[in-house]
Amino acid sequence: MIENTQHFNTLILGAGFGGLGMGAQLVRNDDEDFVIIERSGDIGGVWLDNAYPGAACDTEAHLYCYSFYPHLRVSRMYAGRDELLGYMNRLADTYGLRTHLHVNQEISEARWDGTAGLWRFKVNGEERYAAKFFVPAWGQLNKPSIPSFEGLDAYRGKFFHSARWDASVDLAGKDVASVGNAASAVQYVPEIAPGVSHLTVFQRSANWIMPRNQQVFTPEQLDAFEAQPATFEASRKHLHEFREIGFRRTQTGSSDQEEGKRIAIEHLTRQVSDPALRARLTPDYEFGCKRILRSDDFYPALSRSNVTLEVRPILRFDENGIVTADGEALAFDVVIFGTGFASQAFQGDLAVYGSAGAALSSVWEEGAEAYLGMTVPDFPNMFVVYGPNTNLNHNSIITMLEIQQGYIIDAIKAASRDHAAVVVKPGVFRAFNDKVQADMGTSAFSSGCSSWYKNKAGKVINNWSGTVDQYRAAAQWCAADYHWL
Repeated sequence: MIENTQHFNTLILGAGFGGLGMGAQLVRNDDEDFVIIERSGDIGGVWLDNAYPGAACDTEAHLYCYSFYPHLRVSRMYAGRDELLGYMNRLADTYGLRTHLHVNQEISEARWDGTAGLWRFKVNGEERYAAKFFVPAWGQLNKPSIPSFEGLDAYRGKFFHSARWDASVDLAGKDVASVGNAASAVQYVPEIAPGVSHLTVFQRSANWIMPRNQQVFTPEQLDAFEAQPATFEASRKHLHEFREIGFRRTQTGSSDQEEGKRIAIEHLTRQVSDPALRARLTPDYEFGCKRILRSDDFYPALSRSNVTLEVRPILRFDENGIVTADGEALAFDVVIFGTGFASQAFQGDLAVYGSAGAALSSVWEEGAEAYLGMTVPDFPNMFVVYGPNTNLNHNSIITMLEIQQGYIIDAIKAASRDHAAVVVKPGVFRAFNDKVQADMGTSAFSSGCSSWYKNKAGKVINNWSGTVDQYRAAAQWCAADYHWL
């Protein structure tokens, strides 16, 4: 035993929705022998990071919570960032997770020790933790990405990524650029537009945007949810079934896809009267190929007199701002990058080494894969939460996380009972991933546009190929899928 190494049965990496939910599930199963390691100073994951104006969830709040801990008094159907953080803090308090939480700890290396049958973890080059089970809950959208624009280092104005919002920068009366117009930008653009002198939104490609139709609950409704949780559960069940049907909209050539496209076009036509602007905002790719967005105020914001939608590509930056592809120099006081995340590198900068000594980054060099999105051959007792091919574009990711957590609980119980380590069989792993990719053949996710769902080779590595209910049916613990070490 290495001196000063802290030992646990399970080490959970990340204190976002996935990691906190995993901890709560362990507690619910009378297992307190775990630690949650978080590199930041608090819990919250993406909801801690994304503090931009207007940050909110585009999944209904009655679905965007755990079934075992319903968000009964959420004020509106599409909850804002602060309300979601409040829910996560109450979840942590209810299940006593803070006693298991180690913050400001960034693990740099995780390595399987086959002799001892456990994982060893380094922080700042020194071994600090060891655990029999490793549950990375690092998420898919945790590392902000700013493209390598020529000249950005010479730009004299202020700039920041939307996921690292700089609240010290006063936007009032400023000329501001938003580089990006997707999921984050559709939320912060309407919030900042009224206060700036001028806002230029740089659009690489238009988005399919559906109406949001926000619903604010009355005090009487909230009282009813709290007094009779069954009414909340009925709402949750209805929304789940409704969103499951919505999966059909992601299927190439289906009537449901055409219906989704019609709703989005009607929404655009209703909100944007200028035909030239409307044309620039009409996508030229298949509905569902990129993330389908929801907003009621983005289009009106773009119609403001002090807002310009810029579709010319960015050539480079200069000391004053942005130079477009045709050579025009545009000056800006502030540039906000709503340019997404490094979604393909699931493990981020963490070096993970399995039983054969290979790095996970090498194994995933041509695209991340895992059985059920959770387990990888040669990486014993490692179960990823929100791993490859488990993202959704039609329903609540929290439901997917809960299914995965239940599977991991079953795996931990089985392996602990037999004092063994488990590693998925290569044949099981390969058959599953081959089927996922085959099923992608009918999906808009695989169609011609570029998206964060796909790697450079065009392979969809982020999204699940079916419905949530189909994933639930697939993700049933089966000991025969594993080698027992």
